Amino acid sequence: MTTVALAILLDTTTHLVTLPDPDPVQPPGTEGLTTLLGWVKWIGLAVCVLGLIAAGTMMAIQSRRGEGGEHAGKIGMALGGVIIISAATSLVGFFV
Repeated sequence: MTTVALAILLDTTTHLVTLPDPDPVQPPGTEGLTTLLGWVKWIGLAVCVLGLIAAGTMMAIQSRRGEGGEHAGKIGMALGGVIIISAATSLVGFFV
């Protein structure tokens, strides 16, 4: 009984390993979407850079008053946004 189950399991495993995995191909006529995604990514990164500059400026101004520590969270959030925006295509490819 166990040899039959083992043979069925091995046969199923062999079929699972041989499933095709084609490379993704961009459909014709969607070049505009690719351009739009590039623009959105550029704008998102520009907003993150502006956020970092603003957080750094506020930290520098308030450090004279002794209140500069609470802006570290804002800088962390901006850097997290940069990481997610920059790695968006890799993250989607990983989960798909």
